[in-house]
Amino acid sequence: MEKKKVSVPLVCHGHSRPVVDVFYSPVTPDGYFLISASKDGNPMLRNGETGDWIGTFQGHKGAVWSCCLDTSALRAASGSADFSAKVWDALTGDELHSFEHKHIVRACTFSEDTHLLLTGGVEKILRVYDMNRPDAAPRELDKAPGNVRTVAWLHSDQTILSSCSDMGGVRLWDVRTGKIVQTLETKAPVTSTEVSQDSRFITTADGSSIKFWDANHFGLVKSYDMPCTVESASLEPKSGSKFIAGGEDMWIHVFDFFTGEEITCNKGHHGPVHCVRFAPGGESYASGSEDGTIRIWQLSPPNADDNEAVNANGKPTVGVNEVARKIEGFHIPKEEQQSDG
Repeated sequence: MEKKKVSVPLVCHGHSRPVVDVFYSPVTPDGYFLISASKDGNPMLRNGETGDWIGTFQGHKGAVWSCCLDTSALRAASGSADFSAKVWDALTGDELHSFEHKHIVRACTFSEDTHLLLTGGVEKILRVYDMNRPDAAPRELDKAPGNVRTVAWLHSDQTILSSCSDMGGVRLWDVRTGKIVQTLETKAPVTSTEVSQDSRFITTADGSSIKFWDANHFGLVKSYDMPCTVESASLEPKSGSKFIAGGEDMWIHVFDFFTGEEITCNKGHHGPVHCVRFAPGGESYASGSEDGTIRIWQLSPPNADDNEAVNANGKPTVGVNEVARKIEGFHIPKEEQQSDG
């Protein structure tokens, strides 16, 4: 087989410490957006297509471990080592709510209907906050068996998934009863869980294994051993024919979903890769690394005659619709100027 073409990523600078979480919004009338969490404590919002910086959410006093946007990309949420989860106005950057916890918040995610925020962390408690009554006490599910590492919603917000940083397995919780109904068994702790866009599959990364589970019957569909310890994996959302994985070897591997064969391998990061996610259309994907950068990669390197030609800077020259500047009102506090250095 001929040597594979090298993909040139868009490199997004801005974070001063490792990037530990990235999250894409669905496609909205204003395009789609990418939010990133970093140990520098400042989650950042970007245009998901171009990687252009839109704004920084300022207010956390410790590392931010998790970040997400709601379905409409109008609100953001972040979970931090400062023992809080915060909800932000994604149009202005203003802090809307701060939910205090008694320990580090490792994971947070909005429900599909955007009315609820789920958090988990070192307290070993899953909490559900009602966004319509943010001052009300959250609902607490039965105690998790370990420190919560990842959380996700499933089945139109009827089921919650969670994994722990100190034991294997993904636990499924019935939202109605607040109890664990099933566990998807893995040998190593699950560091990444993703529900596919069509809600058919759950993708997990544990140790050096990527697994795909049937999201309705919970059987194991595929399990592939990776060339190194991987921290994150994501399934291509449109055809489901490829998946990506990133981990301690600093590379982003692209695999065939059906055979597990490696299709390509993208090198560029200068530190372990902590998070990878596909964009909602599946044409590109983002990776966040210990090196403090986010890189946005095209799924297949464009050919010169493609209408997404890339110029010498690796920037698409045509074919990228200009996302409406929905964030014109995003305020930049004065400190922002100094913290750029």
